[in-house]
Amino acid sequence: MDGRCRSTGFVAGNARLKYGNAVPKRRTPRWVFGYGSLIWRVDFPFLARRRAVVTGWARRFWQGSHDHRGTPDAPGRVVTLIPEPGTRCVGMAYLVDEGVFDHLDYREKNGYERIDVEARTYGAVLSAVTYVGQAGNFAWLGPAPMAEIAGQIAASEGPSGTNVDYLLELADALARLGAVDVHVQSLAARCRRLRGGSSPDGAEG
Repeated sequence: MDGRCRSTGFVAGNARLKYGNAVPKRRTPRWVFGYGSLIWRVDFPFLARRRAVVTGWARRFWQGSHDHRGTPDAPGRVVTLIPEPGTRCVGMAYLVDEGVFDHLDYREKNGYERIDVEARTYGAVLSAVTYVGQAGNFAWLGPAPMAEIAGQIAASEGPSGTNVDYLLELADALARLGAVDVHVQSLAARCRRLRGGSSPDGAEG
């Protein structure tokens, strides 16, 4: 090395840097894949947004919500991703600055962790991260009969609103994306009936 930096904009060696003695790191924007409320409740800034698909993952209402759509004593149910070979999960990918993850990490704090995924959109493959509640995390509820899941959703409410509103907002958002998700559609149909509303034909599951 000859003491010169090619593209950092400063000279190495004894020069005093604006940020002290540490070399400032470049904070490159990253793609984040949303498959639940991140599709329709976008409370963060983004640089770009695209409809996207991840393969090998299924969306399921198997994660508990003690902080948004339920309470610690009566948790609601929200979606997580479950490994399922060959399954396609449609969602939305957002290009965000690194600083946005401070907000997203807090929003998804109830048992979720970041994992890397490949999100396909318009013929391109994006290296993205997404938030997944892995089986066995402290908020994990796991599978149950559909009638039981629908009943729990219909009865739950938390600081962010009712659990059934979360479900129906997600179902409507997926419909706008042209996505078919039998698990979500079936639960939405059941909860609409529990509320006395109408349900689309063929949505029973």
